[in-house]
Amino acid sequence: MSGHTLPCCKIGPSILCADLSCLADECRKMIHSGADYLHLDVMDGHFVPNLTFGHPIVKCLRPKMPDIYFDMHMMVQNPEKWVESMADAGANQYTFHVEACEDIPALCRKIQESGMRVGVGLKPGTPVETILPYSDLFDVVLIMTVEPGFGGQSFMEDMMSKVQYLRTNFPYLDIEVDGGVGPNNIDVVAEAGANMIVSGTAITGASDPSQVIALLRNSVENAIQKSQLER
Repeated sequence: MSGHTLPCCKIGPSILCADLSCLADECRKMIHSGADYLHLDVMDGHFVPNLTFGHPIVKCLRPKMPDIYFDMHMMVQNPEKWVESMADAGANQYTFHVEACEDIPALCRKIQESGMRVGVGLKPGTPVETILPYSDLFDVVLIMTVEPGFGGQSFMEDMMSKVQYLRTNFPYLDIEVDGGVGPNNIDVVAEAGANMIVSGTAITGASDPSQVIALLRNSVENAIQKSQLER
């Protein structure tokens, strides 16, 4: 897993909830509002029932925002198929789902060799123990707090036990949480130990996205500070 620097707070709006007809403008708006990265959901209609976009969209976005961190959430079967094309399109992080992967070490090596950070995602029903044998191969673990592929679900607070377990055992790991996260539950997420926060409509649908991002950041940074004082 990641090196030996303590994780810092990063807020990544999920752009799937934005107005996709003017995607580049929406992405810029998120960055100008204080986002640290962009979370891009790729769905193939197989692993999850919905269909979104693939590497051609990423390739078009990259020249318009050369310095922005693109976190690809690959909700796809056969995630090994898209590594090269996503790296070529300019993705920075490739987060695959453990449930869709037959050879985790081989896929992690392939992602690393392509120059991207390695993320692994867990659906709500997947125990955190599933990934422990491969713990030295990931940079980021994504804990899903809704079932991937469906919008508008409510946040599953019981998933925080996975976050707590990972934070206790892997203090330097980037832990990302995605699904129904917003101002009303960020404190629970932050206190559990997540430091990478994906939030969709709570940010993109807000009249002032910068205010929401600042609120989320404040909660996570306070929790990180508190946990460091307790060490």
